[in-house]
Amino acid sequence: MNNYGSTAAVVIAEASSFLKHRTMHTTAYRLSSFIGKDLKKFYKTARITQATNKPGHYEINLDTRKLKTPVGNIFQIPGESLAMAVAAEWNSQKDTIKRHSMHITSLCNTAIDNPTHKTRSQLVRSICHYLGSDTLCFRMEEPEKLLQFQEENWDPILEWFKNRYQINLEPTIGIVSPAIPDETFTTLEKQLNSYSDWTLTGIQQLVDCLKSISLALALCESEVAVEKAVYLSRLEQIYQVNQWGSVEWYHDLEVQETQARVAAATLFIHFCHDFSSSQTKQKLSSWT
Repeated sequence: MNNYGSTAAVVIAEASSFLKHRTMHTTAYRLSSFIGKDLKKFYKTARITQATNKPGHYEINLDTRKLKTPVGNIFQIPGESLAMAVAAEWNSQKDTIKRHSMHITSLCNTAIDNPTHKTRSQLVRSICHYLGSDTLCFRMEEPEKLLQFQEENWDPILEWFKNRYQINLEPTIGIVSPAIPDETFTTLEKQLNSYSDWTLTGIQQLVDCLKSISLALALCESEVAVEKAVYLSRLEQIYQVNQWGSVEWYHDLEVQETQARVAAATLFIHFCHDFSSSQTKQKLSSWT
């Protein structure tokens, strides 16, 4: 994640705008902890405070109450920017608390509680699994216009991925998975292990939403924007809609939900990366 600065700022601004379109989560953890009857709002203001036991970490206070995770852990998160984003979600609630709409809060809960009990190495391997099922690698031989549509839109991302990470993902026709050499997995594992646990949580959500590790990392690196990444992940469906039409309300909601979750994960990753970078700089300065 080296392409920060003005480009990243544009991606973050765009991601923020997409978070206005929120509908519902789908994972089992979110269903059990965040979906259900909306609660009546019981606080006036959400504020951030510095955690006294973790340098650089923040807590969220709902008036005088400390926010906790679904399993009862104190909600402590890295960095002021991420804390402000969470507080903004809570302050945006009106008469009822629509917890299903709070995508960044949900990601923080996942990072803190680790509801699937995955170790770091297991999380990295689950992300690497998408090398063999990356949406951008699966092409349709017919109709020819669809294949051309896929090549024109997907090949530039795969070429960028190859140049950036020295990982070559070969497209395949039909449903046959491409052969992935062991050294390719090793290369990607090395890259992913350079990220913090929190950043990996965000990347996991991106690959789950986009069904593509190449698109997820392109978004992390500000190579594509949120709207473009979601568009590319739905290319075959978009082609079919252009040919045959769509159920307008259904597809609109589906796209908005995906964009909201992808935008939240993008913000989450950038905020976590910024925090990790600042912590590293502080350690280096203390050694000199």
